[in-house]
Amino acid sequence: MPKNLSAAEVDAFRTRLCEVAQHRFAAEGRDGVSMRQLADALGCSPMTPYLRNKDEILAAVRTAAFERFAMALERAGEKARGDLGAQGRAVGEAYLRFALSEPEAYRLMFDLSQPHPDRYPALVRATAHARHLMSASLEKLVEAGIFTGDPKLLGYVFWATMHGLIVLHLAGKLAGKPNVRTIHREAMRLLAAGARAGAPASERRLPRRRRRSS
Repeated sequence: MPKNLSAAEVDAFRTRLCEVAQHRFAAEGRDGVSMRQLADALGCSPMTPYLRNKDEILAAVRTAAFERFAMALERAGEKARGDLGAQGRAVGEAYLRFALSEPEAYRLMFDLSQPHPDRYPALVRATAHARHLMSASLEKLVEAGIFTGDPKLLGYVFWATMHGLIVLHLAGKLAGKPNVRTIHREAMRLLAAGARAGAPASERRLPRRRRRSS
């Protein structure tokens, strides 16, 4: 990489670096990727600026992925504004669509951790923003009295269901029929029905057993 690059050239190099690194990290894992491999794939020297710290590169890749993910959720929510139920469904569908269209990015975002993530403020911000958007529609549904429960807890339940489904699909563990989208719709329907029904059955009072007559 030559010296004295313009800002546009530096941005282009960073974008290309993230593309190459994302593929490598998703395929090999953090420990399976070397700086020389990245340099060779980019056709530059391992001493090139921006190629000196593997964890920084991974953080940049994950930050960019979370930012794209958040943008997809935000756009979906904006399009369905005015109808809380439709907004929640749109955000859920955008989540699934992103994971299926960018499986490498999705794996790095949620399945691959890295040492001391708090050292990368941009990654922390991008992660927090994405997670807020994941649960924002649920918070609105609870505020409106449509769903009952702790919004944070509901968010984890919906997220765990969605993530589990996606991981099974990406691992090839689901049969062809019903397909992943059909399973997703049914899972969300059941979760939404439960959230509308009020308190979990375990928290409801059970009727006292009648005493047997002697």
